[in-house]
Amino acid sequence: MNVGTAAAIKGAISSVDLKGLKTQVELCNTYHLHLRPGDDVIYKMGGLHKFMNWDKPILTDSGGFQVFSLSSLRKIKEEGVYFASHIDGKRIFMGPEESMRIQSHLASTIAMAFDECIENPAPYDYVKKSVARTTRWLQRCKDEMARLNADPSTINRQQLLFAINQGGTFDDIRVEHMKTIREMELDGYAVGGLAVGEPAEVMYHILDEVVPYAPEDKPRYLMGVGTPSNIIEGVYRGIDMFDCVMPSRNARHATVFTWGGIMHATNECYKLDERPLDPECDCPTCRNFSRSYIRHLFKAGEQLAGRLAVQHNLYFYNTLMERIREALDEGRFEEFRNKYSPLLARKLKGNED
Repeated sequence: MNVGTAAAIKGAISSVDLKGLKTQVELCNTYHLHLRPGDDVIYKMGGLHKFMNWDKPILTDSGGFQVFSLSSLRKIKEEGVYFASHIDGKRIFMGPEESMRIQSHLASTIAMAFDECIENPAPYDYVKKSVARTTRWLQRCKDEMARLNADPSTINRQQLLFAINQGGTFDDIRVEHMKTIREMELDGYAVGGLAVGEPAEVMYHILDEVVPYAPEDKPRYLMGVGTPSNIIEGVYRGIDMFDCVMPSRNARHATVFTWGGIMHATNECYKLDERPLDPECDCPTCRNFSRSYIRHLFKAGEQLAGRLAVQHNLYFYNTLMERIREALDEGRFEEFRNKYSPLLARKLKGNED
């Protein structure tokens, strides 16, 4: 899922562009849209799909991760979280019901349950209590979602609700939490609170332990992940859906993902390189521009540099998912994983490709 935090992907990529980049789902941010322009504004404009002119699925996160990242500005209580806006310091309260109401106003296809994203590492006792509260919040989210979807004034009365598994890096808490929430029969199940600083091996271990307990007939979503290799390894462990700012954020800083590995587009070796960023890619950027030109744009500080690199990285990630699906359908995913998981993680210095 390509991440458009404020209903737009950074790098001057419009929803019209996304269709040509093979985007399936756009992810938008509940917290940021609540602050600007306001979920009431988007509701009056007919919901996010109409607002941003996007006719494919949209997933909105609950705001829980943003509240987690504002640790110095927040206070967590049973009813919800009190925190200060990062924009103007205004005092804000968000709990399960508020998050559901905001996401209902946004009218996304999929709403995420409001949870606490726990810091890694965190004390065992705190994690256990936090996860118990997240479970209680999930029930409140489910009840409020049912109420909202029954309201004739709701724009999207078929809005789906995904639960989020938490538990830090403690296997027993993670597994017990997944066992508990799978009984609540939500529309999908996410694994949250990973990719927040722990080693990749720890993340893979948690997935190995937890994913077998997630319902097999519901989508499984690994939040905030990740590198191309992370995604391949996540699929190997049973994950279906991913989101990450990495393809767009890295592109804006000249880091480009290719089928030969990761390249930095401003390296001196590309100064006179007539080839596209990736000779194996047929994205709009690779069809039309050379490494030499894109390097020049970055060096000159031109905004077009970021746009062209973001276009490429999004197309690469979406093509990666396409190839993963084909490999699964054709029964050759193991072969695909063995080749591309290490290959896509290597860093190019200019002479390997």
